[in-house]
Amino acid sequence: MEMKQKLKMGMVGGGIGSFIGAIHRNAAFLDNQIELVCGSFSSNYENSIDTGKDLFLDPKRIYKNYQDMIEIESSLDNSEKMDFISIVTPNHLHFDPAIKALEKGFPVIIDKPMTYDSNQSKILSSKVNEISIPFAVTHTYTGYPMVKEAKNIILSGKIGKLRKVAVEYPQGWLSDFLEASDNKQAGWRTDPNKSGKAGSMGDIGTHAANMVEYVTGKKILKILSKVNIVVEGRLLEDDGNVLISLEDNIEGNLMTSQIAAGEENDLKIRVWGEKGGIEWFHSNPNTMLLKLNNKPNQILRAGVNNSYLSDHAIAHCRTPSGHPEGFIEAFANIYRNFSYSVYNYNKGIKDDPIYDFPTVNDGHRGMKFIDAVIESSKNSTWIKI
Repeated sequence: MEMKQKLKMGMVGGGIGSFIGAIHRNAAFLDNQIELVCGSFSSNYENSIDTGKDLFLDPKRIYKNYQDMIEIESSLDNSEKMDFISIVTPNHLHFDPAIKALEKGFPVIIDKPMTYDSNQSKILSSKVNEISIPFAVTHTYTGYPMVKEAKNIILSGKIGKLRKVAVEYPQGWLSDFLEASDNKQAGWRTDPNKSGKAGSMGDIGTHAANMVEYVTGKKILKILSKVNIVVEGRLLEDDGNVLISLEDNIEGNLMTSQIAAGEENDLKIRVWGEKGGIEWFHSNPNTMLLKLNNKPNQILRAGVNNSYLSDHAIAHCRTPSGHPEGFIEAFANIYRNFSYSVYNYNKGIKDDPIYDFPTVNDGHRGMKFIDAVIESSKNSTWIKI
């Protein structure tokens, strides 16, 4: 798809000292289809000004708060105002800028989990579906080419009717009580007033649940969970296990942990059908294993020149076979696909489904997953999603 001009992005959050803001910007800029034109990068206006200067923004478009940014930008001429807004704040600051942007007709791309709670996510999903406007949630791992290939293989029926799925996301970075230090990320991610009702299940469990539904094409219908606070003094769970039941009588399990000492971000998914299974590990994202009954295991690799891959996977490859593609590229695939959708929205063109991305409905399901996990663990019972 060819775009005739760059899309103009505004950003809320992502100021100096933030973690994810720079990653969003790097991903957005990778395809040279998006430019940053304005922002309110921090609740500290001096930080926001310094961030905007570092990003070479017009000082008049470095805003004191997101309310002013959305209001003023909406009054500008179409040739000048932002085309969409990127929200990269902590969870409790997702909803208000998102709903205000939607009310002014701006598409939104937002970090996960989508909102602070499921009441907010329900309002957002209802609004987006009502006005049919592009809205993306950065469940980054769906942007990897070999995740696209796994989805394609499953939908093609190559491994047969699905029977079982297993997904895990171990991290070790919260093995110690970091929130007692000046670690900003640990501070807000373990604070229920900022993160919401869940810790690991909100932060990385939503990624795992989204991965299951994306790759299999099946919804999680109900769950049985047990979550735990391992590190003494922590306010939100840092470890958990979930039994999951999907559509079509598919059973599985989901594990998250932020106290798995020595682990980094090793999301793993395995899916088994009647004829075989697939495996994908984030620690080796260019590779997917295809295991078919009575045949040697196949090692499938990402790469623009690997003609055995599906069109869906190749559309998300960026380098020749053997050259590494990673997190920024996967993130950029979501931004690129979202930018196509925004461009199409502005021109009244129908989206090409090959350029997919996680939507507001996926974000709302993530919030309902969090609700179910916490309720199930509290009451030791199966909970429907």
